[in-house]
Amino acid sequence: MGRLILRLLINALALWLTVLILSPNVFVQAYNDPEPGVSVELVVTYLLVALIFGLVNGIIGGIIRVVAFPLYVLTLGLISLIVNGLLFLLVAWISSLLGFGLQVPGGFWWGVLGAIVLGVISWLIGIVLRPFVKTQGRRR
Repeated sequence: MGRLILRLLINALALWLTVLILSPNVFVQAYNDPEPGVSVELVVTYLLVALIFGLVNGIIGGIIRVVAFPLYVLTLGLISLIVNGLLFLLVAWISSLLGFGLQVPGGFWWGVLGAIVLGVISWLIGIVLRPFVKTQGRRR
């Protein structure tokens, strides 16, 4: 359970940094936010979008990766850029249905770039935090 919460926090931080880098083509609209700036609503929105992203990537992304495995092999993995971009846009669409969350008004290629930046930042944060996180072995 602790690893899931840590992963959620890493994804929320990576999403925040991605939005900072790619703004105004990718941004997060907080729910019920009375004024611009950092607020509790904005932090909760980032956490909710990170949760949606984790669910979409884990469930739908996993299914796509299994079904499209021949395309991954055929394109030497380059199709993953398109798949991750589409998953990024799917998260934006799902969160917009909820009335808040990730917005990508820049279009498809900004979604692909957003997915790339998010993945790289999340990977870097994971590398930085790895020495501080104790890995727990399985107990029998």
